[in-house]
Amino acid sequence: MFNKDKMKKITTIRFSRFVKTSFFLLLCFFLYLPTNAQCAMCRAALSGEGNKVKAAAVNDGIVYLMVIPYLLVGAIGYAVYRMRKNKSK
Repeated sequence: MFNKDKMKKITTIRFSRFVKTSFFLLLCFFLYLPTNAQCAMCRAALSGEGNKVKAAAVNDGIVYLMVIPYLLVGAIGYAVYRMRKNKSK
């Protein structure tokens, strides 16, 4: 019925799907965790009961600033991918 090569290919595909699915689920889990991106100086300056709104705003600002380099790298990577894809046609 099945030869060894075909069974090996099926096993490889199943393992590959498992690895991809596991990686995706772990990535989603870690991205879901709340982030506290404050540096020590910001945390010390904003600590206290009266500064909770300011501390949350500073934390959000730091997270937004952290996202921008990743978006730029992703856009450059996508542009290179498109150029290579168009070149191969």
